Amino acid sequence: MAGEDASPVEGRIVAIQGTVVDVRFEHDLPLIDRMLRAGPDEEAIIEVVALLDRHTVRGLALRARHGLALGMRVFDTGAPIQVPVGRAVLGRMLDMFGEAIDGGPPLEDVERRSIHARPVPLRQRVVRSEIFETGIKAIDLLCPLERGGKAGLFGGAGVGKTVLITEMIHNMVGKYEGVSLFCGIGERCREAEDLYREMQTAGVLDKTVMIFGQMDESPGVRFRVGHSAMTIAEYFRDDARQDVLVLIDNIFRFVQAGSEVSGLLGRMPSRVGYQPTLGTELAELEERVSSTASGAITSIQAVYVPADDFTDPAATHTFAHLSASIVLSRKRASQGLYPAIDPLQSNAKMLTPGVVGQRHYRIAGEVRQTLAEYEELKDIIAMLGLEELAEKDRQTVARARRLERFLTQPFFSTEAFTGKLGKLVALEDTLDGCERILADAFGDLPEGAFYMIGPPGDLEQRRQPDAA
Repeated sequence: MAGEDASPVEGRIVAIQGTVVDVRFEHDLPLIDRMLRAGPDEEAIIEVVALLDRHTVRGLALRARHGLALGMRVFDTGAPIQVPVGRAVLGRMLDMFGEAIDGGPPLEDVERRSIHARPVPLRQRVVRSEIFETGIKAIDLLCPLERGGKAGLFGGAGVGKTVLITEMIHNMVGKYEGVSLFCGIGERCREAEDLYREMQTAGVLDKTVMIFGQMDESPGVRFRVGHSAMTIAEYFRDDARQDVLVLIDNIFRFVQAGSEVSGLLGRMPSRVGYQPTLGTELAELEERVSSTASGAITSIQAVYVPADDFTDPAATHTFAHLSASIVLSRKRASQGLYPAIDPLQSNAKMLTPGVVGQRHYRIAGEVRQTLAEYEELKDIIAMLGLEELAEKDRQTVARARRLERFLTQPFFSTEAFTGKLGKLVALEDTLDGCERILADAFGDLPEGAFYMIGPPGDLEQRRQPDAA
């Protein structure tokens, strides 16, 4: 590599089509993933994505505030895009390049690392069979998360993915001595500001890093912001030796940005119009989420499902990387059952007797069976009425309806809208409540008493006035 005193390699823009820029260099062609600078103040950033011939590279303009022009000088920085890492980023809101967008002072004199790191080799990974408790009843009971694993929140628009992620940030920072990192891919500016204020109010901002590639930015920025977030997370895992919770909203927009980039580069689209490199690009990001001897990165990702179609390539490719799938149901959301988690479609690899224990496995199985039987009986109830069912089936319906309502929960992040105080429920309390409902221990209480409560102790309090 050339010494520091060497003059930067200079090229000229020879073609521009949208955000795709072709640059000609007479000597020393830059490598793929290299960062180039252009413009009067060198503020325009271009990333090399293809080598066209011996003298020409093709790049994506990630940032060009004052525009680009043919013949404009371009300088090779000699390095890929880098982001700041270290304690200084805690409590800050950053863009894809690691620059502060929260109105605070710029990050100076900090270590910077390339966003293009390779995943940890398999021999260095550590597989932990540990449960990552969230304090949310439906998740901890039916689809427990793996510490150091990846969980997906699947659902269409407006079923509560972002609310659930916000609640998990609130619960995790208080429960685990680690760092939370929120990565917003294609987020609306309003959502970014609201989340920042909520983290401030909750008092957890000092253990949280937020990084955004917002909806109005170029597809290249939205495509790379996830890699910037993973670089920061890897620092806290490997150097600070801490557990990191990475929350991504929304991984579908990463796929969508990749599709836009692929189209801009003139690649032939694949199935349903997605890029032919969909599987590879998703794996490059997802495989960086792993556990080592020094710490664990646990990831929870919101996944928008286009038209609620779970056979969509974006959804099916994402499924392959996950250890838990939390499916949100529009039907349950319309019934007011929040969080709108579908207990029959959601699943987790951790829900085995060897990991969660026999009692948890048995109770989760009985809850699922009861809810599945109720689902089968719904058509009969709609046609003939509840009175026409056998006594045993009526008991099943009563238990299922109580379980559905018990698995709802008031959230801390929605207190201002609902007027109900948020509840964090321990796994043992969730198991105890479901076991007692299955045994008809609360058969004297109406269904409404089970709705939007916390632990089973709340049911005992509702029973006391009647007992008096």
